[in-house]
Order: sequence, then structure tokens, then C-alpha cells
Amino acid sequence: MRTALAYHNTTIVEKQLLVFEKDVLEGLREVPKRLHSKYFYDATGDALFQQIMHCQEYYLTRCEMDILRGQTEQIVRAIRRQAPVFDLVELGAGDASKSFYLLKELLRTGAIDTYFPIDISRNIIAQLQQSLPVKLPGLQVTGLNGEYMDMLQAAGQITGRQKVVMFMGSSIGNFTPAEAVQFCAKLRQQLQPGDMLMIGFDLRKNPKTILDAYNDKAGITRAFNLNLLERINRELDGNFDVSQFEHYPTYDPLTGACKSFLISQKEQAVEIAGQTVRFGANEPIFMEISQKYTVEEINELASRSGFRPVEFFYDSKRWFTDVLWQCR
Repeated sequence: MRTALAYHNTTIVEKQLLVFEKDVLEGLREVPKRLHSKYFYDATGDALFQQIMHCQEYYLTRCEMDILRGQTEQIVRAIRRQAPVFDLVELGAGDASKSFYLLKELLRTGAIDTYFPIDISRNIIAQLQQSLPVKLPGLQVTGLNGEYMDMLQAAGQITGRQKVVMFMGSSIGNFTPAEAVQFCAKLRQQLQPGDMLMIGFDLRKNPKTILDAYNDKAGITRAFNLNLLERINRELDGNFDVSQFEHYPTYDPLTGACKSFLISQKEQAVEIAGQTVRFGANEPIFMEISQKYTVEEINELASRSGFRPVEFFYDSKRWFTDVLWQCR
């Protein structure tokens, strides 16, 4: 007989699968077709993204690690001037490699004892709850698996302590500028005046440098995009022939939008969860945007969504910035 907890966990998984199915079918019926980039991250996608982060062309992780390794003490001092003691919440925690250095310093200084990693990947949350307390003794890890806003609300119900939220790795770039305003405004609604947000932005730079980061020579980014079709096959009874789709990235230096597409190589029909989706020859599926910003655009985003910039931290090349915002 299943326990109540096992039943509860099963129903959560089933609900997430139904939402996945709904989002996939709705997205592939839009014109143009699209898939949500948040679904890249199953166990296979997680592993592929770890490989991407170590690609020579993918500068973003190295730039942000430059900031977090070299300026940890300065970042912690800047946070603690506004929030001496708080809970740390991370949206899209991944393997916590970026937040590890901050967690270590915050734990050492007594600023935190509880870390709330939020991730849509159950696999990631399970790994963090096992590994982090071993690496950082004394740290309480309360992993939350689900959508960002829902889980942020849940974290607020667990404890009423002041919050510092991390949204790193240029994840904000996965939204168009208009969507980023909406997202940050919703995030602000979940927080209290004085709460803080540490948010990472990839800055505009040489267009070739940017485009190469999403089209590595080893083809790992290509495999990462195609894995979403394979995930649909695995979880939604799909029958995509992934060999009939090609990875195609673009970058527009005027708007700062770097976009990834999968292009159907022929006219074809695909079955997904008992439904038929038809593709024309050369028809694109919009997979992901990675928006690049100027400092002026970052400040405007903060102002429009209810935050005020506190301090910018840059890597040595000034290709990337982690910015500390505070709720107005």
C-alpha cells in the first residue's frame, strides 16, 4: 500500500506531466511554433548543460564564476549592509556551482543557515539535498521542485525571515525584454520591501563572440536543443525523428536578441500524446531566446519592475554583470 506521502508525490509528478503535455501541444500549434526552454532540463538536459558550461565558446559561466570567486566578500558585505540575517533562495539553482562560493561565505559569517534551491528539475533538487549538506556542514537545504513563483511563495510560507533571491547565469535572458519586465514584476509581488535580488545579465559585446556561445563546434548545444524533442518522445509518447531537425542559432546586434531554432528538414507529421502535429519543410520551432543587455537597459528593467539597483559586480572583461537589486 502506498503511503500518503508517496501518493502525494505521485500526484505532483502526474500534474507536472499534464502541464508539460499542455504546454508542448499549445506551443506547437502556435504560429510560429515554439517550445518552452524551461523544459530543456530533464536528467539528460541537465547533464548536457553541464557540458555546455565547460565549452570553450560558452563564456557566460566563466565570466560569472570570475565574479563569484573573486568578489564574494564584497558581494556579501553589500548584501549584509541591507540584510544582516536572511534566507537565501535561488531560482533555477542547477548544480549550485555558482552559488557555492556565496553560500560558503554567508555560512561562515552567520548571515544564513537555510538555503532554498528552486528548480523545475526533480533530479537537480534531489542531488542538491544530498550533496550540499556534506560540502557545507551546518547548511540547511530545503529544496523546492516546481515553478518559480509557486515555489517562492512556498518558501515565504515556510519562514517569514527577510529574503535574498538569486537568479543567476543570465537566466533573465530567457525572456524577451517585455516578458522580463512582467517576470520581475511578478517576482517583486512575492517579496517584501527590503528583500533583495541578485540577478545575472549577459552584456552586449562582439556579435561573433555571442553567436559562437550558442553554436559550439562540438555540437553540444545542438544536442541540448534536440534533447527536448527526445524528452517529448520519452514522456509524451512522441515519435519525433530528431535527425530531421537542424539546430539554427541567430543573433541580432541591434536588439540584443540571440535566438535558437530547430528547423524541420522536410514536410512531416509527428504524433504527441495521441495528437498529430504537422510541420512544413524548413518550418522553424522557436526554442530559446538569450537576451543581451546594456547597463542602461538593466537599470530601466529594475525601475519598471519595482526594484532599485544597489551595486553592479563585473567580471574582468566586463562581459557579464551580477547586479544586486532591492525591493522598493
